[in-house]
Amino acid sequence: MNASAPSTDERLARVALARLGEPGEARLAGLAAELGAVQLYDALCAERNPHGILTDVAGRLSEVDPERDLRRADRQGIRFVVPGDAEWPRRLDDLAAAGSLYERGGAPIGLWVRGPLDLSTIDRCVAIVGSRSSTSYGLRVADEIAATVARAGAAVVSGAAFGIDQAAHRGALAVGGTTVAVLACGADRAYPEAHRALIDHIATVGAVVSESPPGCSPTRIRFLARNRLIAALGNGTVIVEAAIRSGALNTANWSERLHRVLMGVPGPVTSAQSEGVHQLVRTGAAGLVTCGNDVLELVGGAGQHLRDDPREPARPRDRLTARQRQVIDAVPVRSPAPADSVARTAGMGLIEVRGVLGRLSDHRLVEFVGGGWRLCDPTGRDGLSRSDPELNLDGVT
Repeated sequence: MNASAPSTDERLARVALARLGEPGEARLAGLAAELGAVQLYDALCAERNPHGILTDVAGRLSEVDPERDLRRADRQGIRFVVPGDAEWPRRLDDLAAAGSLYERGGAPIGLWVRGPLDLSTIDRCVAIVGSRSSTSYGLRVADEIAATVARAGAAVVSGAAFGIDQAAHRGALAVGGTTVAVLACGADRAYPEAHRALIDHIATVGAVVSESPPGCSPTRIRFLARNRLIAALGNGTVIVEAAIRSGALNTANWSERLHRVLMGVPGPVTSAQSEGVHQLVRTGAAGLVTCGNDVLELVGGAGQHLRDDPREPARPRDRLTARQRQVIDAVPVRSPAPADSVARTAGMGLIEVRGVLGRLSDHRLVEFVGGGWRLCDPTGRDGLSRSDPELNLDGVT
């Protein structure tokens, strides 16, 4: 947090600049950082032309009224958060050194925020994005990952679009978790319109965020600018289904530039929707994740959410020594054989084999029937519950 809160003039200047420029306009962001928002706005109003910007914004200057914009936003329950505010999410400051893509870049001039969530209180945040034309598989995985990280106390950030974005928001909401929707239009609008109910609900329990002033429509360049905010807000980004030209790959690119953890969910190798994800994993740009616990391990702090390697449940035979295995492998499956026959097959002494057979019989791995020995379970499944707590063959001789 900065030493002092921004002045009224600073806030009004940033409101005006947000109206004059396009979101993520790197040149505008750079000059605001270099000259200061107030000095830059004063220069534009005085018809000076710092680095050629006036030619781009001259048509908008006469319509700019920052005080009016703030009043209208306040009536709509929208606040304008700027650098220096207690609520300003400091992760966004990393964008200043992340360069630009498609002429978009830099930290935002400010954020229009609708909803009760204080952005500065988000300690951990996971961005989950992917294909709009998602499969049922992708929707299930996105929902599960979002629900798992939300239960663990991390916020889920996405773009409220069709497909994976929608599943991510719904997964977090379903478990009472925190979610943030970053829009390419004004925070008072819904895009897509079909998601108005979802976006309005997020605005009642989480936060709807936009770099564009209220009333602005979505455009392609605003989506590209929006993607950098999604990547910057997260400690890491998960890509769930992305074709080779998917917009989600733009978010992945920003995540790499910001040195955030980038993760990809694998899909069927025949799926066009996962081709972009597979490319990220193949080149080493993204780590492979298959569930929410994988994500938590990668974005968590040192020693947090560590996962054990998955293993099959232990079977009774898994606990046998090499000599015990040698004996049991020599016992017939169906037709009983005498101990001396088992000993010859095993290549071991008869006395040792008789002792091992007795202990194996105590644990129902072999049985003595009709004058000979055979396996208890002809199917080879050991004839004993794998979870039997009484089974302990340590030290069997």
